[in-house]
Amino acid sequence: MLLYHIHDWQQAVLSPWRFAAEAAQAAFQNPFVPASYTQAGRAIAAGAELFERSTRNFHKPAFGLSAIKFRGKMIDIREEVVDEKPFCRLLHFKRSAEHPDIAKKLLHDPKVLVVAPMSGHHATLLRGTVEALLQEHDVYITDWTDAKLVPLSKGHFDLEDYIEYVMEFIRFLAPDVHLLAVCQPAVPVLCAAAILAEMKDPAQPSSMTLMGGPIDTRVAKTVVTELARKKDIDWFRNTVIHALPFYYPGAYRMVYPGFIQLNGFMSMNMERHIGEYFKLFQNLVRGDDDSVTKHREFYDEYLSVMDTTAEFYLQTVERVFQTHDLPEGKFMWHGQLVKPQLITRTALLTIEGELDDISAPGQTRAAHDLCTGLSKDMKVAHLEIGVGHYGIFNGRRWRERILPVVRDFIRAHGNNSVEAGSHLKVVHSKG
Repeated sequence: MLLYHIHDWQQAVLSPWRFAAEAAQAAFQNPFVPASYTQAGRAIAAGAELFERSTRNFHKPAFGLSAIKFRGKMIDIREEVVDEKPFCRLLHFKRSAEHPDIAKKLLHDPKVLVVAPMSGHHATLLRGTVEALLQEHDVYITDWTDAKLVPLSKGHFDLEDYIEYVMEFIRFLAPDVHLLAVCQPAVPVLCAAAILAEMKDPAQPSSMTLMGGPIDTRVAKTVVTELARKKDIDWFRNTVIHALPFYYPGAYRMVYPGFIQLNGFMSMNMERHIGEYFKLFQNLVRGDDDSVTKHREFYDEYLSVMDTTAEFYLQTVERVFQTHDLPEGKFMWHGQLVKPQLITRTALLTIEGELDDISAPGQTRAAHDLCTGLSKDMKVAHLEIGVGHYGIFNGRRWRERILPVVRDFIRAHGNNSVEAGSHLKVVHSKG
């Protein structure tokens, strides 16, 4: 249970060496130092940067979305907190334009709630997702709070609380809100829609888009599903759950530490990450600033992680990956059975990537089999060929191939419109 203390002690021990590396980097990149123009000098600076980046803690970055270009004109973006709870802030990316025609158009764009995953990374990992959506949508996002920053006095937070938060945010934004869940929140978002449907709540969302989520992990094996299958829940509780040290705001809270999650992420593709850092070294020596900037931007985000509460993590492992409560028809929310078959007003779009090694193809599409109350024209399954997990919500393929599918689906199902249909539409995109 002292792992957190050991990790922080290690960071403290490495601090003098990290400061020395930063000094060397600054010296050998200084244009007034003749050695900075030599290959040896650039190699020393590059090595110093690799050491510094390999040993530091990366803090949560900002979204940094201040403006976007729309129809040749710049639209200002202002990030505002519209609702706040102990474990989450609801952020709105408010758009404004001076041109009256554009300003009028913005008022009629569909309202989209992006439900970010609470699985290690911050919501800022979806910066590219949000930026692309802002072109034609009024975008909100769940900005989950690092558990180490939440005092014990604020109470606990588990999977059922997550569902409740989503429902409250839907009600806050109603009417006619569209949900977009990336990865882990596919399960709680589907549950939230089902509970609202059973309640006949007028705030029922118009549509939900589930992207690379573990609706039924039995459908296709991955490293993640195999780990959950081979280890019982007590192994996870005794191995990866630790108490926060006294010097954090969330002192003594039991958490799944972000640095352990990051090690898991990295180990799944270790050769690739080592290769990327080797490329960074080469590009720094060559002076390829564009490639260096892209690497820094990606890894500054990827290496920035947050802690999650122990109860949320353990419930997710057990109920989603081990006992498969939702596809088995036994998922309970505060003593109430969740019934996806009662969803009739919320259209369903699933997005999967052919090469997804976290939520393999088929896991997300399983949601269609659960939502039997939806007319089939309200269900679309999209498989993007040649794309992995990250590529379905970020990057060129997301912007050029997947976003148009999401955009058209949302606009087709605004205002809870229902049309008769006879078949599930399945789309395979090769790009």
